[in-house]
Amino acid sequence: MPIARGKALSLALSFILLMTFLLVPALPGRAEEQDTVLKACGIRYPLGYDPNTVGEIQGKVQGLSRPLSGPVSFQLAAGRERYIVLASPVWHWRTAAAELGEGSEVVVRGSKSLGTDNNLYMIAQEIRIIATGKVLTFRTDAGAPLWSGQGGMRAGYRGGPGSMMRGGGMGGGMRGRNR
Repeated sequence: MPIARGKALSLALSFILLMTFLLVPALPGRAEEQDTVLKACGIRYPLGYDPNTVGEIQGKVQGLSRPLSGPVSFQLAAGRERYIVLASPVWHWRTAAAELGEGSEVVVRGSKSLGTDNNLYMIAQEIRIIATGKVLTFRTDAGAPLWSGQGGMRAGYRGGPGSMMRGGGMGGGMRGRNR
């Protein structure tokens, strides 16, 4: 009898594992990882990041939006210019402990693009919150989204200046400035 019970337990555990792997892609929030063209602007997301257009813009956060699907976004007011920053899916935004308030002064490093709606867009690689020095990292240097597993790191947080976590190195801050 103990052998039959062990086999039944083994079968039950195998079934549970199989169902877990089958259901994980269907969980809410994970569907946002699929590449798509955003209807409002024509920007390919999340894979529309172009390393050839990377730059940094400093400005103030306005109108932070956390939609049910698609990327967290906000307007970055930088003098006369306005960019719409596309960050990450909401679930990853929470994982990265991203806390941006209206009017927060930030430096955004990312890929710049002009949308079909004639707005300037920036697909964020990193967002540095000036008041705290906290750096939110969403993509690798090559632009691979960290939440997809391609970047090898899922949390997306790097400490402030001087942090040794993922490129913080001596002096911290952002690398390769191109303003």
